[in-house]
Amino acid sequence: MIAGQAQLKPLSGDAGSPGFLGFLGVVMLDTRFPRPPGDVGHPDTFDVATRRYVVRGAWPAKVVQSGEGLRAAQVLPAFLDAVQALQHQGALAITTSCGFLVLLQQELQAAVKVPVITSSLLQLPGLLADQPQVGVLTISASQLGAEHLLAAGVPHERLGDVIVQGVDPAGEFATAILGNRETLDIQKACSDVVAAARALKQREPRLASAVLECTNMPPYRQAIEAATGLKTWALSDDPRLTQPWR
Repeated sequence: MIAGQAQLKPLSGDAGSPGFLGFLGVVMLDTRFPRPPGDVGHPDTFDVATRRYVVRGAWPAKVVQSGEGLRAAQVLPAFLDAVQALQHQGALAITTSCGFLVLLQQELQAAVKVPVITSSLLQLPGLLADQPQVGVLTISASQLGAEHLLAAGVPHERLGDVIVQGVDPAGEFATAILGNRETLDIQKACSDVVAAARALKQREPRLASAVLECTNMPPYRQAIEAATGLKTWALSDDPRLTQPWR
């Protein structure tokens, strides 16, 4: 059974009070690996107050799945409970800690009135409108498929213009996160992500940008850009997440 637990951060007032400014709700997978600065789970990643809701039992390997695998995991009810709870507590926008949850975008948005941005992949349609091709760096190229891209709003005729590159599945980054380890060698993880970015750029030298599907990749975006010249796009770059405060 998957249950939820809210992790609270100090806010300006309480919901309904004159001084309450609301917060960005972050639906978190049930993880224990370290969260360096830039990671979606780090308290300083977003410029607005956040409140995290951990979906107990929703481990990374259970969610980083194909559409069929995610449906078989039967996680939707727990994530519906999470977004509804965060809205009730005063969230003005909601996001998640795993890009693969884009498969639930439609259902989660329909469950609440506030904006829900499940994944950085939702930025792909806008990027494709201006660029002939866009890269995607993912924690699992074997699981990320056309179903995820279509759920993100990529037109069917543009699927071939999204170049997906995964990290080494046997490397530190993938094994620590998908294995939900308590430790993570930051330098090795960085090397894994940068190597994937270099492979992406080698495959398509004309690529100008890459979306970081995995919310654990942004700590390494500076290294990615320095090594490849690619402009990276992370979940925190989506302006819809902070629109309520502007």
